[in-house]
Amino acid sequence: MRPGDGTRVLSGLWAAYAAQSVIGGLTWGGLPAVLRDQGLPLDRIGLLSLLIAPWALKFLWAPRVERLRIRPGLAPRTPQVVLATGTIAVAGLILTGWLGLVPLLPVLACLMLVAIATATADIAVDGHAVGTLARHQQGWGNAAQVGGAYVGSAIGGGLVLVLVAATGWRNSVWLLAALVALLLGWFALTARNAPPAPEAAPAPSLRRAFARPEIRKGLPLAASFVLAQKFAMGMYGPFLIDLGLPLTTIGILSGFGSLVLGLLGALVGGASVRRNGIRATLLTALAGQGALMAVLAWAPLPVMALAGVCLLSGSAMLSFGFTALYAQFMRWSDKAQGGVDFTLFQCMDGMLGMGMGTVAGVVAQQAGFGTLFAVSVGLAGLSAVAISVSKS
Repeated sequence: MRPGDGTRVLSGLWAAYAAQSVIGGLTWGGLPAVLRDQGLPLDRIGLLSLLIAPWALKFLWAPRVERLRIRPGLAPRTPQVVLATGTIAVAGLILTGWLGLVPLLPVLACLMLVAIATATADIAVDGHAVGTLARHQQGWGNAAQVGGAYVGSAIGGGLVLVLVAATGWRNSVWLLAALVALLLGWFALTARNAPPAPEAAPAPSLRRAFARPEIRKGLPLAASFVLAQKFAMGMYGPFLIDLGLPLTTIGILSGFGSLVLGLLGALVGGASVRRNGIRATLLTALAGQGALMAVLAWAPLPVMALAGVCLLSGSAMLSFGFTALYAQFMRWSDKAQGGVDFTLFQCMDGMLGMGMGTVAGVVAQQAGFGTLFAVSVGLAGLSAVAISVSKS
């Protein structure tokens, strides 16, 4: 890689991950608030959760995407794949804005198409990152993954509400579509000079992925880390509501605070991976998360102090730890089919996330928030032991 190419590659990754998260933030952050403001019932708004499915199931078509992207002995077709899927996503956003919000089902159909296209683009982007970044650059690449997600979510889930209030739904979504097009276009430009695949590279496949010990051992280790970091996260809002914190205050804290702390955590995590290594950074994140959960479980602090602890846990510590986790995903992934292997880990994360909220809600309802946070302390300890004794 020539001098300066690394910076271009990283800037492209920041752009691609921000673009994908703009769409995710719109779908799961901004749109529910807009729909509620228009008077739609909560059960209808709840249908938006179906749009998570492509992100949880994309491993099923990841091998086909990688076989299309990777050409033995030739440069990967990453720019072509991302531009094609990005065009579909942008067209879907334009159509979503043109249709309006009522009736909801046509909008959901458009957004499902956008979600499938974006999830498919993510396979190619992740494969590009695995195959292109040198080992010493992986921490910064993972900071782009996590930090770009926070930036995009802030735009799609927060800024869009301001735009809707000022210019209406149609113009706001079209502005987001233009931004996504620009960001993905820049990524395509930075991905043109990727190194060619080996001449005798085997065809990417799920069978080949599961045949590798790194995948078989890595998935349960990664699952333990995800559980430790995210188990209680969905209950922070209800916890603070029960303590009497106003909804507006929670919104300000989670919006502006999480953007700043999330970005900071990702950047510090990237630096830590480069300086201290992945294992040390993962263990630091688990220790920090366990300490924060212990404070929530047992420390008699004022409400605003507890809110600050929730913010540190769900933003700074989470992004710090996941930057290291994604670096480990890259180490476990085969460069010849990075999009398949990395996608398997991401889908595991997504599937756990879909179930964790329900389990955490039951624990909090039946046993109380103190027990929920205490369980999280135990999960952090178990994950730390598993990572410490692993040879990965």
